[in-house]
Amino acid sequence: MRYVTSFDFILVMIKIVVIFGGVMAALAYLTWVERKVMARVQMRPGPNRVGPFGLLQPLADGLKFLFKEDVIPTNANPFLYIAAPVLSLVPALLSFSVIPFGPWLQVSDISVGLLFIFAITSLGVYGIVLGGWASNSKYPLMGAMRSSAQMISYELSLTLSVVGVLMIANTLSLAQLVESQHGRWFGFIPRWNIFLQPVAFLVYVCSAIAETNRLPFDLAESEQELVGGWHTEYSSLKFAMFMLAEYANMVTVSALATILFLGGWSGPRFGPFWLQAGLPTFWFVLKIFVFIFFYVLLRSTIPRFRYDQLMKFGWKVLLPLALANILVTSFIVAIS
Repeated sequence: MRYVTSFDFILVMIKIVVIFGGVMAALAYLTWVERKVMARVQMRPGPNRVGPFGLLQPLADGLKFLFKEDVIPTNANPFLYIAAPVLSLVPALLSFSVIPFGPWLQVSDISVGLLFIFAITSLGVYGIVLGGWASNSKYPLMGAMRSSAQMISYELSLTLSVVGVLMIANTLSLAQLVESQHGRWFGFIPRWNIFLQPVAFLVYVCSAIAETNRLPFDLAESEQELVGGWHTEYSSLKFAMFMLAEYANMVTVSALATILFLGGWSGPRFGPFWLQAGLPTFWFVLKIFVFIFFYVLLRSTIPRFRYDQLMKFGWKVLLPLALANILVTSFIVAIS
């Protein structure tokens, strides 16, 4: 019994190191991917000086943040000012503890994994609000107020959009949600929930973009109006922590979209056994990358909404659509 317990502990530690290391490396290079894609859309070269193709640019940016002067405003609340970026980053990283990157690559498969992610990621808004308030500056405070109202509004649509999927799968476990989508219709159409819940998928994508404060819904940090929003007064590693939290939340909502609507790690299997063992993780990461690429394209091509348009879209369009989808899905499930 002691040997089995020790083996399980070592296996969990290996999974933590692999997932955490991979996620941190991915978050660093997402900055490079975003800058490169935006540069191509705008017909610019993008980062191309530090290393081949600019691949060492994330390392240079990290060193810059590490050695940059850490300034704390004179009238700021020191404790809350420092705690805010931590409160934003830690919940964003904790969500990866239950996300299945493959049938064997998951730190913990709890029965309420989806509920855990929604609960832990909702704490991130407190870091934004505290950061804006503790800075004791008008622009960060206005950005924090905008962000809190925006997140509360779109949190409803985001959570309600997945209810239809949960009624079909009848589980809150992320691994079981993926397994419920295995197989094909008519031998060639994947049994993905996006075909059963297209309206829920659209509502989820729009709400997820707004939840992560990304264009065209980045009213909380619009530089034309608020300089930089809630993190205007932040610099050095604290600013980097806010940025890492934003990218981590982007990966989280992309992973959830993959699990809920795109079959998770399911995909074609081919090649020898060792290749087939790694293909599920490859398909899962590839689907996440497609969502991230969509994020960047939106930022490169679509202008920012006005704040009144943002709130009306959330309350008058997305929320009624999510509720209508729940009613239709419940009726179909009841009669089937």
